[in-house]
Amino acid sequence: MIIRILLLLAVMLGSAAFISVKSKPEITPIRASLSGLPLSLGEWVGQDSPPMDSRVMDVLGVDDHIDRTYVDAGRFPANLYIGYYQSQRSGDTMHSPLNCLPGAGWNPSRRGRISIPVEGGDPIEVNRIVISKGLDRQLVLYWYQSHGRVVASEYWGKIYTVLDALRTNRTDAALVRVVCPVGGEDAADEAEAERQAVRFVQEFFPHLDDYLPH
Repeated sequence: MIIRILLLLAVMLGSAAFISVKSKPEITPIRASLSGLPLSLGEWVGQDSPPMDSRVMDVLGVDDHIDRTYVDAGRFPANLYIGYYQSQRSGDTMHSPLNCLPGAGWNPSRRGRISIPVEGGDPIEVNRIVISKGLDRQLVLYWYQSHGRVVASEYWGKIYTVLDALRTNRTDAALVRVVCPVGGEDAADEAEAERQAVRFVQEFFPHLDDYLPH
């Protein structure tokens, strides 16, 4: 009986704490707009993509985003998309590329994760997908980032959102995605695309602290 009473009390206290947090407005730290991310990153030079269709933007529900293609000195391209959500309480949540890419006609053919060494911190683990549409193949790296935390798993991303809402009264987060073309059908072509994508991630990742609040 005592155990039941204690469990009931814990549930009631947890519910009260959750309701209290939900009733408070979220206060997100000041950050710079993603549009301020440098167009020149080492030897990579970027150009903004044409604006997305308003219907696409409505579906994404982002509060800030960047969609930009960078090209290095060897003319190798890397597309960078970052979608930032200031709050995920009103129904606007991050969309997994695994759901969006098939809708655009791209079929994931190989999935996994890789670890990328980055400047000033521990290596980050990110998702790695090879997608195809007809004869075209692309390599995609993506992850979720919030409060200085990089998460590859969609499930853990959701769990951290709930925990952050309870602990800090914040649900802001971002999806970061890099897409590079795969020049051919050989494993060597895929490895080269990954090498270039990793090199690009290592170039821009240290800049994200200015645009994604801790």
